[in-house]
Amino acid sequence: MSVRKLEKSDWRPFFDHLSKALKGCEAEIEVAALSLGDQVQARWLPVLGLAYDPKDDMMEVALEGLDHLIHNPREIYVDNGVGPLTNIEIIDADGFRQIVKLKEPLMLPAPHA
Repeated sequence: MSVRKLEKSDWRPFFDHLSKALKGCEAEIEVAALSLGDQVQARWLPVLGLAYDPKDDMMEVALEGLDHLIHNPREIYVDNGVGPLTNIEIIDADGFRQIVKLKEPLMLPAPHA
C-alpha cells in the first residue's frame, strides 16, 4: 500500500480530476469514530463525483441516491497501492474518519448459448 497525505491546496484540483476518472466505479462509505463505532453509510453505489468546496470548507462524495457531505475536513489521505486508487480517508474537524472505498464493477463475460 502507498498511502499519502494530500495538502489542502491540492484537494480541489485532485478531486476535480479524480471525478472524471471514476466514471463507472462504485464506492462504499464507512464512518468511524470512538463515539459511534464503525458505521457503513453506503454499500457499493455508483460514483457520480467527489468535490472539495474551499469556500464552504466542505467535501462532497456524490453517489447514486446519496450525497455524503463532510464539513470542515482536516486531513485527507489517499491509498493507491501499486494500482488504481482504492481508498480515500477524510478526517473531519470532530475527528470522525470517513473512509471511501472504491472499486470498478466486475465485468463478467457474456453467457454462452
